[in-house]
Amino acid sequence: MSALPVLVSDRLVLRQVRIDDADALFGVLSDSELMRWWSSGPHRSVDETRAYLEPAANGDWRCWAITLAGNDEALGWVNAHHRRANVVEIGYILARACWGRGIAREAVAMLLDQVLIAEGERRVFADVDPENTQSIALLSKIGFQLEGRLRAEWETHIGVRDSLIYGLLRDEWAQRTGVTQDLGA
Repeated sequence: MSALPVLVSDRLVLRQVRIDDADALFGVLSDSELMRWWSSGPHRSVDETRAYLEPAANGDWRCWAITLAGNDEALGWVNAHHRRANVVEIGYILARACWGRGIAREAVAMLLDQVLIAEGERRVFADVDPENTQSIALLSKIGFQLEGRLRAEWETHIGVRDSLIYGLLRDEWAQRTGVTQDLGA
């Protein structure tokens, strides 16, 4: 897989996750409250985080580190995985110290611009635990719609969990953001 494009806004830079992000991201991935809704439990060592990041750093999956402009330290990430033709699943995680500043919302919007507008994918979706109210609020605020509930979908470190599927179509995102170019079919 080729290197990811660097995505830039006035305050954020999204760049490919690197192995050397492990020290910074260990703080995120070892936070038991933050990792409650993740598919795996909190990390116990920087080495575990380093191993976890290896596929992203090697380009095996598309994962952008979230950094502030002028500071290359990873605060979290956004990712996009092709699930089938023109359909992408997204995910994100952000250090708790950065919550409440609109960073996650801005990073996800940058990812959506890349995936839906620049790449022309038809649909994105996110798989969310029904009790992850902060993630549900973020997705709803940027235009995702609840599409369904999968009962007892995941076996996680906190037990068997249901999953809510939130989706967003390219045309919905384009309308919401004012993109007027021809988006094709």
